[in-house]
Amino acid sequence: MNAMSTEFAIAPISDEEVKAALDVAIAQIRRNLPDFTYKAQNHSSVNNVYPAVENDQWTAGFWPGQIWLAYEHTGDKVFRYAAQIHVQSFLHRIENRIATDHHDMGFLYSPTCVAAWKLVGDEDGRKAAILAADQLLDRFHPVGGFLQAWGAMGAPDNYRYIIDCLLNLPLLYWASRETGDTKYRDVALIHARTTLAHSVRPNDSTYHTFYMDPVTGGPVRGATKQGYSDDSEWARGQAWAIYGMALSYRYEPLPEYRDAFNRLLAFYVKRLPADLVPYWDLIFTDGDEPRDSSSASIVACGLLEMADIVGGEQADAYRLLARRMMKSLVDTYAVRDPSLSNGLVLHGTYSKKTPYNTCRGEGVDECVSWGDYYFMEALTRLARNWSTYW
Repeated sequence: MNAMSTEFAIAPISDEEVKAALDVAIAQIRRNLPDFTYKAQNHSSVNNVYPAVENDQWTAGFWPGQIWLAYEHTGDKVFRYAAQIHVQSFLHRIENRIATDHHDMGFLYSPTCVAAWKLVGDEDGRKAAILAADQLLDRFHPVGGFLQAWGAMGAPDNYRYIIDCLLNLPLLYWASRETGDTKYRDVALIHARTTLAHSVRPNDSTYHTFYMDPVTGGPVRGATKQGYSDDSEWARGQAWAIYGMALSYRYEPLPEYRDAFNRLLAFYVKRLPADLVPYWDLIFTDGDEPRDSSSASIVACGLLEMADIVGGEQADAYRLLARRMMKSLVDTYAVRDPSLSNGLVLHGTYSKKTPYNTCRGEGVDECVSWGDYYFMEALTRLARNWSTYW
């Protein structure tokens, strides 16, 4: 089944519908500013309402990213003011190494501080983002060629990377451009190639996490932390891989990345229900399992990223599929009544506990902060010629 030739019942979202959806989302972001200007937004909602928390989660960058997208769309300095308050919080966080002993520096600092530097020339944003890139380099293992996800560095039971890290690599590419030092880019290229070599299964699904041998640097085994089981196909992991391969292809245009993108996309599409929004694990294609709306938004961004790179008829096909996905999200999943939720998109899944994974289990069938951010990013990409934060 060819993902690009598949016929779908869902019509593509129109430009007018994109603008209307952005207006609804921005109105919600504006309503949220009093609660989340001097506080961070929790990784996921509780009964569809995000609590305010301290800036110490790996997901904290996605809410400021939404504020910057709102600023770009409106030019309203209220959004700029709020986003730059968050920049100060992120500078404080990285200078004091507050909950930064992991690989998610890109998720934290690209949509907040890199965005601030690109959009308004915020020097503190640039400083914080470079410090975050330096911290990310500290996670690199030359033996095996990867950025360790979390845990004590070099510990055998944590000598692994995860598929999500492909979205952290753009911070390193940006740092090389800003500083003129190739060390950041060199590490990003190595990690991307390691991911391509080991994380894509023969059936074109992906492993969430992959263990490497700390002595030889060779591959050991794939596993999951958040998918249903080690041999299932975690939806968000597949989404990270799709968008991540598009980004990797932009920064190093190897045919292998483009081929992997197409194969990963075809597998993903084959597992989708009729409304193009996946269940939280692609092992499920129907039934009562929770959906993960965030995966749909991430894949839409990946499609639009690759379309911008390749051009031509292939790009038109990618954009058409992204428009269909966004039509489903806007019509059926987006929050329309602010009295019911302070999020943007319902029916996301952070991590669902099963007998076969090791996650805590939280944020199931809720709004999730990255889902809201990538929903906004996809709409923004459809609305204008957007200059990426990644």
